[in-house]
Amino acid sequence: MSITLPQNYRPTERESFMNPMQQEYFRQKLLKWKNELIEESNQTLQNMQEESLAQPDLADRATAETDRSLELRTRDRFRKLISKIDSAMKSIDEGTYGYCEETGEPISLKRLEARPIATLSVEAQERHERLERTRRDEGAD
Repeated sequence: MSITLPQNYRPTERESFMNPMQQEYFRQKLLKWKNELIEESNQTLQNMQEESLAQPDLADRATAETDRSLELRTRDRFRKLISKIDSAMKSIDEGTYGYCEETGEPISLKRLEARPIATLSVEAQERHERLERTRRDEGAD
């Protein structure tokens, strides 16, 4: 089933939550983001292949190695994001996208707009972060 979104369509609270239009909107948003990450990752790889680490100057070599390390971390971050995007797209197919994994309640459209890979509502996310801080603080004692 293919849905064509009206130009400039944006999900609103007035619609039923995660109706086919909203699902298609977020599917396209996720797919676009994934394609951008893949393109950036490919560009990073190409840049790394073009650069030579055989710099005669020690300072230049250290700078190049630092840049390379940063690029590799960025690629790893992209890889993790792409995995989360794939999971979000799978949840659209399964009909669970947009619902909090913890409470089953809808995640706000504002949150999904800002972070389309969100799996927790703001409240659940804040609970997790408070728990994490508590654990970290207790571990520091």
